Amino acid sequence: MAPTRSPRVGAVLAAGLLGLVLLGPASASSAPSDERGLPAPAVTGFILDGAPDSLVHRNAPALANLGVDGVQITPNGRHVAEPSAGARRLLATAHAEGLRAELLVSNFSSTTYDFDPQAGANLLRDEDNVRRVAGELAGFVADQGWDGIAVDLESLRRGDADGLLLLIDELQARMDPARTVSIDMMASSYLPEYRARGYRLGAIGRAVDVLAIMTYDFHGPTWSGPGPIGPLGWQRDVLDLLVTKVPRAKVDLGVAGYGYTWPRSGTGHTVSVRRARELVAADGVRAVWKARPGEWKATLSNGTVLWWSDGRSYDLRKALAVEYGVHGLALWRLGSTDTLD
Repeated sequence: MAPTRSPRVGAVLAAGLLGLVLLGPASASSAPSDERGLPAPAVTGFILDGAPDSLVHRNAPALANLGVDGVQITPNGRHVAEPSAGARRLLATAHAEGLRAELLVSNFSSTTYDFDPQAGANLLRDEDNVRRVAGELAGFVADQGWDGIAVDLESLRRGDADGLLLLIDELQARMDPARTVSIDMMASSYLPEYRARGYRLGAIGRAVDVLAIMTYDFHGPTWSGPGPIGPLGWQRDVLDLLVTKVPRAKVDLGVAGYGYTWPRSGTGHTVSVRRARELVAADGVRAVWKARPGEWKATLSNGTVLWWSDGRSYDLRKALAVEYGVHGLALWRLGSTDTLD
């Protein structure tokens, strides 16, 4: 994952609880109950490895798991980078707060600032590379104390499917059973699209501990006109399909905690929830809550259109997760959205 998400339709991650003994992913039934007596979803908060510890402290009461972004595979697919000092610091902070912490591994390229499909193919279409990288990741888990690995390989292709399943199986085999393997998966409401992206839903659902479906980036400034980032109706369509292939107890619903801008000319960009509000306030215009998609919209005086998903949006997705009886929520990202409660 990265501070700015790549052009795609969808988005996601893991969960669980940490007691005095490390456990596997927490099931929905083990989570606290909400005010209606229904199990509250377990929440994973994604965080950048350079983020301050204060973000973890502020949001910890609402979290079960911290997804630390993370480490990248090399362009040739043969190795994976070492976790940074910041990532290891956040791991310790998560444990101090009683949270699990998973390390994200991705094919994100700092050169193109996007996910690299060729790097993904170089890894996943070579069994030796898969086993080598799985061994390196399992070593980080054993040596540094991570509670699991979150596989965030995006923009894959159909021919990557076998290697992706092998990577999951190798991680499961090489790590202690108490450690978890989760996957962040680009979202669609159309089954052939998953196959084209190298995702065999049924097999992946059996192999992983948690599947976080990235139900955001439905609209974005470099791949669509203005629109909601993760509209509720589309999220329902995605879940309707997904739960026919993957056990509900393994599904995390992806939640956007950011916004996008669409200027009249030039390219838009990602904004935090706070920045979106600042832009609206400084311009003297009024933001409008759009109930159907469950997000905010505003148009600045210069014609720039903004959409963003905030704490109010999050609450609706939390209710949606409870309604569908899925494992939890996976929020991208802490530091960009409102503090969770």
